[in-house]
Amino acid sequence: MTKILIGQSVAFGASADELTHETRGAIAIGDDGLILFRGPLSLLPRAFEMSPHEDFGEALLMAGFVDAHIHFPQYRMLAAAAKDLLDWLSRYTFPEEAKYADAAHAADAAEIFLANLFRYGTTSALAFCSSHKTCAEALFNAAHKRNMALIAGKTLMDRNAIPAVQDTVEQGALDTLALHTAFHGKGRLRHAVTPRFAITSTEAQLQMAGEVLQECKGALMQTHLSESAGEIAWIKSLFPNEMDYTAVYERFGLVTDHSLFAHGIHLSARELGALNEAGSTVVHCPTSNTFLGSGLMEMDGRNHIGLATDVGGGTSYSMLQTMGETYKVQMLNGRKLKAAELFFMATLGNAQRLRIDAETGSLTVGKFADIIVLDPAATPVLEARHALSNSIEDVLFALALLGDDRSVKATYVAGEKVHSCL
Repeated sequence: MTKILIGQSVAFGASADELTHETRGAIAIGDDGLILFRGPLSLLPRAFEMSPHEDFGEALLMAGFVDAHIHFPQYRMLAAAAKDLLDWLSRYTFPEEAKYADAAHAADAAEIFLANLFRYGTTSALAFCSSHKTCAEALFNAAHKRNMALIAGKTLMDRNAIPAVQDTVEQGALDTLALHTAFHGKGRLRHAVTPRFAITSTEAQLQMAGEVLQECKGALMQTHLSESAGEIAWIKSLFPNEMDYTAVYERFGLVTDHSLFAHGIHLSARELGALNEAGSTVVHCPTSNTFLGSGLMEMDGRNHIGLATDVGGGTSYSMLQTMGETYKVQMLNGRKLKAAELFFMATLGNAQRLRIDAETGSLTVGKFADIIVLDPAATPVLEARHALSNSIEDVLFALALLGDDRSVKATYVAGEKVHSCL
């Protein structure tokens, strides 16, 4: 049955500058989960007048957030203190990810992980799994059950980690191809070839990853790049003949327009040029970068940028808090972002980089109704600040800097309510 959501609708067109705001808007959702109408309530077609309505008053109806980089098996690792990235991986990450060889553990964790995403308003994500096929299968199955647009992959790593999370070149190839066959294009699922980073993959495994990426038609490639000074020094010792970190990935055919590189903080002009020319995406993870002391990524020079929580290195599931930290980091780098830019990056911008913008990321008729309801006065602090807002830019800016999960009144995936705090 068609359902109608009513509130202030905020929708983007092709860019952050194309923002449509209806103070009394309506969205009609068909029983197939697709958006049938979006516009002023006064123009709602008469055919929908008798459909069930849910009126959210002055709350904002927006496209759900898209997280461009998050680690499923790290869902409970937030705020695990370490001296730097490499220490954090060895002390916490690898032992935690080892648990995901157990299918029951992975299945239970997938339910919790998705519930966390929905509570914070995230309706789509590009996720790392552990090195175990069971981990990726559990996440894919949980997302498919909810008709969610989710992209994930089993992590490839055959060195420089504890044995419980290492695979082999042969097993990594078999598992990756099997996951692609089983899940890529199943419902709204997509697959990503996922080498963790060049430190934990031998040259043979990186070579395999590049070959498998060509074989897995339509797959993305996700990995990490230039996150910390210690990591870069280690890469130099492992690949002494390469001119820089990005060149390692280039050699193995992993720098493409389907490739997403998390962090990309300490990149040379040559590396930026190579990534831009290839159409690769650099994914900004500000809460992780500041928590681990990795550095402050500058957006300037990077043509294609995603935005992400990077849980569990990141310190919040909230894309609102991620936007707020992005604003602060870029202010330190001399760049002042508008709230509309931040919200665009976290919705349609990320959907474009993940190549799922044909089905999600905006409130466009014909796309899936992946929708969140944001309360601009959810807390006493927000309520007081909201009283000073004179424009939708003011309202969005306050949400980005002061909002969190309490601001998310409801979350819909393909038209079905998956979270409500009412």
